[in-house]
Amino acid sequence: MLHMIEHVFVEQSLVAAFAVVGALMLFSNFAAKRLTAGRVHGSAIAIVLGLVLAYLAGLYTGGKKGVADIPALAGIGLMGGAMLRDFAIVATAFEVDVAEAKRAGLVGVVALGLGTLLPFVIGALTAVAFGYHDAVSITTIGAGAITYIVGPVTGAAIGADSTVMALSIATGVTKAVMVMVGTPLVAKLIGLNNPRSAMAYGGLMGTVSGVAGGLAATDPRLVPYGALTATFHTGIGCLVGPSILFLTVRAIVGG
Repeated sequence: MLHMIEHVFVEQSLVAAFAVVGALMLFSNFAAKRLTAGRVHGSAIAIVLGLVLAYLAGLYTGGKKGVADIPALAGIGLMGGAMLRDFAIVATAFEVDVAEAKRAGLVGVVALGLGTLLPFVIGALTAVAFGYHDAVSITTIGAGAITYIVGPVTGAAIGADSTVMALSIATGVTKAVMVMVGTPLVAKLIGLNNPRSAMAYGGLMGTVSGVAGGLAATDPRLVPYGALTATFHTGIGCLVGPSILFLTVRAIVGG
């Protein structure tokens, strides 16, 4: 029986990859609902579990591709590759309704700008503080502070190694979890109780999963408004990360 299952996983590797990731998401969403009462979004738990499984698989196989080095799970390498990753980013961008986005107004635009630049600067300074002095690594880790998708996309575009890209993902996940947990705690202090403030907050925080999870725990009615502006961060970050931000960092630090 086990041999037959393994044979199916090897022969239909991409289908098996979707099944495994789907099972992981199902477990993560269950854990988010039952163990954290919705304060931590299921996607954040899934990402952390994915990083842990990739590390354990690397120790087990001695390879460099995480769980994709296990023959029965080789399809995850294709599923997590550049083609499907970029397709997912483009598909997310197409979900945005421009007419609805205009409702954010000038506040949303300013929040998007600050929410892209400030996390990048903090992430870049953190990278320097931990001993990274080349422009590629600094930019990649700084981009990870924008969102955990922007980090690896930027790193792949400018030639960062896998270790730095993993750090950028970890930076983005940490930010997402902090936003999820912290939003309900500070909502009253910052007046996060109406659609306009939710749009500004989503633009400043940037992480869709963090903002959606945090607002869901605060007031579910605000989730669409916060997610509306937060959604733009991935697209904006992927555009300016490998271009404007990288060139700026390289002009400052050289190399």
